[in-house]
Formats: sequence, C-alpha cells, structure tokens
Amino acid sequence: MKRNATTVWNGSGKEGSGTISTQSTTLSNAQFSYNSRFAEGVGTNPEELLAGAHSGCYTMKFTFVLGGAGFPPEQVSTVCYITLENGVVTKSELNVTAKVPNITNEQFQTLAEEARAGCLITKLYNCETTVTATLA
Repeated sequence: MKRNATTVWNGSGKEGSGTISTQSTTLSNAQFSYNSRFAEGVGTNPEELLAGAHSGCYTMKFTFVLGGAGFPPEQVSTVCYITLENGVVTKSELNVTAKVPNITNEQFQTLAEEARAGCLITKLYNCETTVTATLA
C-alpha cells in the first residue's frame, strides 16, 4: 500500500500560503499558512495532521486489540495532542475514552498500552508517546 498527499506553497515562508490535498480527496486544497501553523489562523498544519494520523491509527489498533482479547468495544474515541517545541515534535499524547462491556479497568489499561505500543504511527514517531485511557 502506498498513499500520498501534495502540498503547494506560494511565496515566502512567513507571508506565503499554500494548500494540502490528499489522494483520497478528503483534503482538497486545504488552506495552510504560517498563521495556521504557528498562530490561530484559519487552515490546517502538519502538527494537526500528525495528531489526526495518530488518533486514527491508535483508535483502530485499540479496537482490534480489544476485540482480539474478547472485548469488542461499543465505541472508542481518541483525542491526540501533538507538542511542538523549538522546531521539534517532542510529544504525542493520546487520550482515549471507550465503552467496552464486561472488561475490568486493569484489563482495559493493559490493552490500551498494548495498542499504543503496537500502533504503526506510534512506531513511526521519534518522540515520547503516552496514552491516558478512560473506561466509560
């Protein structure tokens, strides 16, 4: 499997702007600028996309881990926070809440960590990754 995304930038780094599009067209010419990355401007940015990739990958991995252990979840919701400090991504924090029948909190925590360690995006990132798991 091979996927792609394309970014087109016009102008200088601070004054310019660009667009990001994905192969699936889920993102199609999504606005991208200095302000959307380093301030509160409208548009997306690489760190937001990293957070989406990590939360999506982790959530899917966790559902497979739970199901494989005999605890198919009713719902799993994950928020990911990416920390950018001094030009380096230093941390990815996963905060997951799941509704899983017939599981103890101890089992849930163990499986949440197993999913974090087995997540393809966790393995890709060269930064601290954490998971805080809440059983709903």
